[in-house]
Amino acid sequence: MGIDRLITAIVLAAGTAIIVYGGIHRIAKTADVIVPIMAIGYIGLALIVIVMNIGEIPGVIYTIVANAIGIEEAVSGGMGAAIAQGLRRGLFSNEAGLGSAPNVAATADVRHPVSQGITQSFSVFIDTIIICSCTAFVILLGDVYVAGAEGIDGVALTQQSLVSHLGGWAQYFLTAAILLFAFSSIIYNYYLGENAMTVMTRNPLSIHALRIGITAIVFLGAVAPGATSVFFFSDPMMGVLAVVNLLALTMLFPIAKRLLNDFRDQLKAGVVRPVFDPDKFPDLNIDRTAWTGKETEK
Repeated sequence: MGIDRLITAIVLAAGTAIIVYGGIHRIAKTADVIVPIMAIGYIGLALIVIVMNIGEIPGVIYTIVANAIGIEEAVSGGMGAAIAQGLRRGLFSNEAGLGSAPNVAATADVRHPVSQGITQSFSVFIDTIIICSCTAFVILLGDVYVAGAEGIDGVALTQQSLVSHLGGWAQYFLTAAILLFAFSSIIYNYYLGENAMTVMTRNPLSIHALRIGITAIVFLGAVAPGATSVFFFSDPMMGVLAVVNLLALTMLFPIAKRLLNDFRDQLKAGVVRPVFDPDKFPDLNIDRTAWTGKETEK
């Protein structure tokens, strides 16, 4: 939007500092406002574009499927490259399998852990299947993207595709949506860091150092012209996270299966909203302050 990088960096770093020093409750309240606005508004625009070009939808779907499983792509190795790229960007999109989202899910006040697991699964569906598909339709229904040709890509491709459908005002809406997405991602990932730091040490100076460090990194990320090189570092690091987390999931599977069976048994017994009773699992050393076994309306 023609705003100097330094001004952007100062505003973004200041906003980050205000949120992270406001504590976890301020983070939650901020996310409650930011995320619905970002997601619902973007999906709404995408649906308008789809309705405007409803006759071209079958052709677009055919193009997506044909290029995903086409013989030519499979023989040339393009299919493997597409899958690899999809996995990398998919991890950035929904973090499924990385073990980071449970930090946030664990703060929810629910009757049964399985119900929160279902919610987390649904969030992945919304993020990957709905929002990412909306982006694909917006791009493929427009005339900005030309297969095989060099040109704009990334966020700019989505932005210009929206402009081609809806006019110049759409680029400002998308810019605001991306700003909300980026800011919510910053405070979300800070929360993960604070959560981990609290487990490792109770020294308050460590938390202050983390907050200062995060604010500084946000500032540097906004002014550095080559900040996109962070992907080359983050991709292998996220791969390490996935390996560690998948090993942990394998070891926790027997416990998860018991909890899932308890949830299903209650549903079969006619309980509309199953309640977790820690007394049924005395061997698991469950935190009784988190799970009392009593149904609440919080």
